[in-house]
This record gives sequence, C-alpha cells and structure tokens, in this order.
Amino acid sequence: MPLHMHSGRTGGAGRAAMAEIIQFPAAFKRRRVIRDLLGLTASLGRLGALEVRLATTKKEIRQAQRLRYKVFFEEGGAIPDKTAMLTRRDICPFDRLCDHLIVIDHDARSKRLGLRKSRVVGAYRLLRQDVAQARSGFYTALEFDIAPLLARHPQKRFLEMGRSCVLPEYRTKRTIELLWHGIGAYIAHHRMDVLIGCASLHGCDVGALSLELGFLHHYAGTADDDKRDWRAAPLPARHTPMDALAKEQVDKRKALHALPPLIKAYLRCGAMVGEGAVVDRQFGTVDVLMIMPVAAIDARYLAQFGGAIAAQAA
Repeated sequence: MPLHMHSGRTGGAGRAAMAEIIQFPAAFKRRRVIRDLLGLTASLGRLGALEVRLATTKKEIRQAQRLRYKVFFEEGGAIPDKTAMLTRRDICPFDRLCDHLIVIDHDARSKRLGLRKSRVVGAYRLLRQDVAQARSGFYTALEFDIAPLLARHPQKRFLEMGRSCVLPEYRTKRTIELLWHGIGAYIAHHRMDVLIGCASLHGCDVGALSLELGFLHHYAGTADDDKRDWRAAPLPARHTPMDALAKEQVDKRKALHALPPLIKAYLRCGAMVGEGAVVDRQFGTVDVLMIMPVAAIDARYLAQFGGAIAAQAA
C-alpha cells in the first residue's frame, strides 16, 4: 500500500540539492556510494537481526525498488509499465531525489539455496522540502495542490513520506517500530516541522469507499477554524469529493475498522486529512492527503519516533 508522500533558497537548498547524487573518489567506487547523508549515520537502529538504515548505494536503492514491486504490483495489483515489468522494480523519477529508509533482515534465508542472506523487508521514501524545491518539486504535487499550504507556512520545513511498504511476513510491531524510529531520527536530524504524503485506500470504486472517505472528511479533516491553515485540496482535474455521506450517516466504529492500518496509525499520531481524494488507477487506489505537524504528534506516540524527536517537539 503506497503512501506516496516549492520558494527557493541558497546555501542549505543548494547543499541539499548536491547531496542527492554525488560522484565520490575512486576509493568509494567499489561500494558505488551515491548518497551523502549530511552528517546522519546510515544505520539508525537495530532489533535483533532487523536493522533500519538509510540506503547509501545503488544496490540498496534497487533492493527497495524490488520490494516495492513485490508489494505494489505483485501483491497489490498495480499496473506496471514496460520498464517495471522488465526490471521487476518500481522505478520512479523521484527516487533520484529522495532518501530511502530501509529495514534489512540480516538473518533472512534464501528460499532457493537455504542460505542466510541479508534482505530488504521494509521501505519508506523521504523527500525534504529544500531538495524538492531545488529540483522537481514534491511527488504529492502531482495529485494535490500543496503550493498554498507551503506558502501559508514559509518558516516550516516540510518532509514528504511515501512509497511505504513492508513484506507481508514482516508486518509486525517490531518492523513498524523500527521504521518509525528511523523516521524519527531523520526528522530530528534535519529539523523537519511537518510531514505530508498521499495515503491510499485500496480500490478505485469511490462509492464502495464512501464510509472510510466520509469518516476522514468529517472527523479528520481541516474544516475547523483551528485547522484551516493546514487545508489543501487535489488538483482541480483530479478532485474526487469525500463527503458522499453526511456526518450523521458515518458509523465511526465500522469506518475505523475498515481503514488501512497505516492511515489509522497516522490519525493516532495526530495527522489531518486534506479536503478531497484522488483516484490513482495505475495503483488501484484512492489517495488522500495526510498532513502531520511534528509539534502536534500525540505524546503517547512520540516514543515510537525516538527520543530525539520527542525532545524537538517538547
């Protein structure tokens, strides 16, 4: 299930733009290092054989793309283009701009050979606002008009989170906590203020998803006066209303049960939802915009992001 998650600056923005793809001296070529993490260590945490880290090589990024192909196309039924079909990888132009957070099982076993082999089992894609502004913008902007949202908060640093996926057998509390711990370390290091991204409901039948969409619109939206500064809507040509059901028609318990676990996790942390949805026919989903100010993250969940982000939000 993918969570897909623009003013110019010099200095920091230029440095970040240069960080996305770097040519290293010959001593590094054997490892094909292509990411400068700007002072953040690659390895961000470990639980037993599972490690959460930032990808620094082409090999690691390709492994993340193969994982995404397995989850989105083979399991989720998304429609691959010719390149994806030939490579068995989910390749996106924005991959060149993003940092890739991955979870590796160092004690995995090869099904074919029965030998131990490190395996990427979870992934997230992270795109900072300074990097996005210096290059192609945010992936989210392909579906949602987020320019007014960014303009209303010029002093805040936005981080787009997307392409979230975990292999079915690893969808456990340990793996999810490792991913969130890695995200927390990344947020704290880069001092990000707001998380955004497109969260997905499976299927393209908006009518069949009216309960979930109605719940998100009425109970997690930005219509209240204290939240209107965070409002954002889809691009006009892609706008799909979420309010087919009136508020009194929404059964909250049934809606929460029907929502994907990732969206429920975001809501528990204090995320808000944009003002409309977008049908993504390639991935077979209906996407909603999630907006999560770091300062608003519920204190009960700060521990999942690690101590550094908890201190930042305090």
